[in-house]
Amino acid sequence: MKQDRTNTTTSEMNQLAISQTKAWLDEVVIGLNFCPFAKKEFVNNTIAYAVSAHSQLKLALEEVALQFELLAHDAEIETSLLIFTDGYLQFERFLDLVDYSNDLLIDLGFEGIFQLANFHPDYFFEGEPLDSASHYTNRSPYPTLHFIREKSMERALNHYPNPELIPENNIALTQEKGCDYFEQILKRIKR
Repeated sequence: MKQDRTNTTTSEMNQLAISQTKAWLDEVVIGLNFCPFAKKEFVNNTIAYAVSAHSQLKLALEEVALQFELLAHDAEIETSLLIFTDGYLQFERFLDLVDYSNDLLIDLGFEGIFQLANFHPDYFFEGEPLDSASHYTNRSPYPTLHFIREKSMERALNHYPNPELIPENNIALTQEKGCDYFEQILKRIKR
């Protein structure tokens, strides 16, 4: 049963989005080892979580800029997730936000310092069949931008055997598990 949100405050909604995102990280990203580097940051509590309900591009990009600034000024935070609860539920619209966010990264002078990854409930890899389980490597409970420190990623990749195989291994695992497996997890998390 989906949670009744009519009497829920913004703060409670934000906490719910964060807790659901953490559950997805724990069960899918870390639990299935989609990202071999996520567990350390999750356990060490060095991931910042922010929630945005903005649907206007200008306001959403202001939130994006705040996350870049947060990482630039707080070395204790390794990575950040900006979770969008409204406004970017349509995947194509979210991809536009991703493009503008990458432009903003350059405009703010953070090219080579940070990079963005993205996740979405309806993530779709172009050229893949609609019913391919591979889409679940990037499907999340909410549209989410992931802010990554490039130097940290380079260090992690240098100490990981065959990092180029990570995407292939993830796709193979999603195909082995199947779409229903991931759908059930995401439905349970979003209750």
